[in-house]
Amino acid sequence: MAEDNLKVLNALDVAKTQWYHFTAIIIAGMGFFTDAYDLFCISLVTKMLGRIYYHVPGSPKPGSLPPNVAAAVNGVALCGTLAGQLFFGWLGDKMGRKRVYGVTLMLMCGCSIASGLSFGQDAKSVMATLCFFRFWLGFGIGGDYPLSATIMSEYANKKTRGAFVAAVFAMQGMGILAGGIFAMALSAAFEARFKAPSYEVDPIRSTIPQADYVWRIVLMFGAIPALLTFYWRLKMPETARYTALVAKNAQQAAADMSKVLNMDIEAEQQKVEQIAKKKGSYGLFSKEFLTRHGLHLLGTTSTWFLLDIAFYSQNLFQKDIFSAIGWIPAAKTMSAVEEVYTIARAQTLIALCSTVPGYWFTVAFIDIIGRFAIQLMGFLFMTIFMFALAFPYNYWIQPDNRIGFVVIYSLTFFFANFGPNATTFVVPAEIFPARLRSTCHGISAAAGKAGAIIGAFGFLYLAQNKDPKKADAGYPAGIGVRNSLILLGVVNLLGLLFTFLVPEAKGKSLEELSGENEDNNEEAAIVSNSA
Repeated sequence: MAEDNLKVLNALDVAKTQWYHFTAIIIAGMGFFTDAYDLFCISLVTKMLGRIYYHVPGSPKPGSLPPNVAAAVNGVALCGTLAGQLFFGWLGDKMGRKRVYGVTLMLMCGCSIASGLSFGQDAKSVMATLCFFRFWLGFGIGGDYPLSATIMSEYANKKTRGAFVAAVFAMQGMGILAGGIFAMALSAAFEARFKAPSYEVDPIRSTIPQADYVWRIVLMFGAIPALLTFYWRLKMPETARYTALVAKNAQQAAADMSKVLNMDIEAEQQKVEQIAKKKGSYGLFSKEFLTRHGLHLLGTTSTWFLLDIAFYSQNLFQKDIFSAIGWIPAAKTMSAVEEVYTIARAQTLIALCSTVPGYWFTVAFIDIIGRFAIQLMGFLFMTIFMFALAFPYNYWIQPDNRIGFVVIYSLTFFFANFGPNATTFVVPAEIFPARLRSTCHGISAAAGKAGAIIGAFGFLYLAQNKDPKKADAGYPAGIGVRNSLILLGVVNLLGLLFTFLVPEAKGKSLEELSGENEDNNEEAAIVSNSA
């Protein structure tokens, strides 16, 4: 109940939407803008990397990354992200959200720039350097997930908390969109300045020497927006819930939030100390946590894991799907820079028409219809549309039907983002106790990235043509795009079923959801009886 909660937390729960809410969204959101840009921009330039560093003289096709190199370049940042989510999630509960928040941003920005400066005498050393920096880039990105979600959740009021946390995550869509637009603009500028023939006309001249600058600039650009918010990230006060409930400093929590909310808030140090003494301060590996939140953690980890298998396999490798249906011309009919433009245009159109609107639909409706309904609906429609693409796949690849394929493919992205891609980020920041909130969000997010790694690495091989002669150079025969889409549909169906383990958080305070209010009520009853 509200009256049993600390006054500083009640003040946050009932606060009207104010400027500090939007400031927090912008500060946390620009980190997520960089996260998405850095994770997904690599898919725009992998074809170019193959042309530059793995050209085979006399080959009828442009050079392409060998399977092991392509898997490493595409997936190493995801491995770093998984490690960062676990580490910084744990650190956020041990040291405080704010103290490690600036570290993750600097790590992201520094490694983003360093990725574009990857050096070496040969292709192997350039790729090794690129992978090294992208791993640590991912490590910093991983820290941003639990910290941004937890900070926004703990700052928000209970009425619009879902929308605020979802708005931070929606900046992921803006990052993907910005990556496509910037790559288009940059490649168009290089194409206009340095004319080049297609590969089939002149294999050597189709990859201009200046192409080596294109992929480097694309990788580095994402650091700029996040750097602009670094000062304000350091100036943000620690969240009141961490300061009061974890650090046990009611005076500091009241002082910080009095400034933020422009009102006087009573510091209840004695009440904080009473909460600290109660037996309910269980740990992550305790039997009590398993009883109270074990199924919740299983629900958040499993749904995020299953969602990211589908989401990342589509997003990182959508250029291969577009090529398969003819939306992107054969590589040999384009120059290296022209191919970057074409891939970026396809990604931008998908982001503009489905990805970005899906995120903001979630922001608009999450506090109206709830997290559970949105997640269930999203998984349901993703399953339907995946099967709608897969079973009549031979129909869709006919030239007259390709636009229909792209429309349905776009709808799967729309309902991923107006669905589980957003809600799996929001819910873990709401339903766990303050002292374990960042850790549990990090565990849930890491499960998601494990799914992303499976999607990213597995799809490279699974989507290959069943005929070994038609598979990409260096790849074994796969199960084909059609069967891959059927498999992804089954994954989405499993995500729908595991959604039933996740509780609804709409309209409730964080302490109600985590059971911390229940602990406070028990303590109050003990004090009352002893009196």
